[in-house]
Amino acid sequence: MKTMAQRTSIIDATNLILGRMSSIVAKRLLKGEKIIIVNAEKAVISGKRKSKVKEVKEFLSVGHPWKGPFHPRRPDRVVRRTIRGMLPYKQPKGKLAYKRLRVYIGVPEELRDMEKETLKEAHANKLRCPYFTVAELAKEIGWSEET
Repeated sequence: MKTMAQRTSIIDATNLILGRMSSIVAKRLLKGEKIIIVNAEKAVISGKRKSKVKEVKEFLSVGHPWKGPFHPRRPDRVVRRTIRGMLPYKQPKGKLAYKRLRVYIGVPEELRDMEKETLKEAHANKLRCPYFTVAELAKEIGWSEET
């Protein structure tokens, strides 16, 4: 049996495209890496804000409010769910990979001094279309910031 030393990477999601970041993170999780994502609310979604919010609100209307399916509204949960969609989470390897993921709004106190990396391939500077942050989407669909 192979033993792999788990490497922990801290990724700053500021100005990273949500879908591209999620696919890269999902691949790295499946390879056995432990990943912590900070500033999840600052990740961006490409496209026009009105149309994307309309899509999400239509999706939120599916299901029963008490019986489910339940849809995430917090930015960190939205990012987690996006990554989960790119993992084979119903299989054992996908479940284990998903357990190695941590996502935070902002930067927790214990991670402040640690070195954070960014993903150049997923940076929003490449976008030539309109985009908005996950926090803006979350506020539109019912998330209220608690301080």
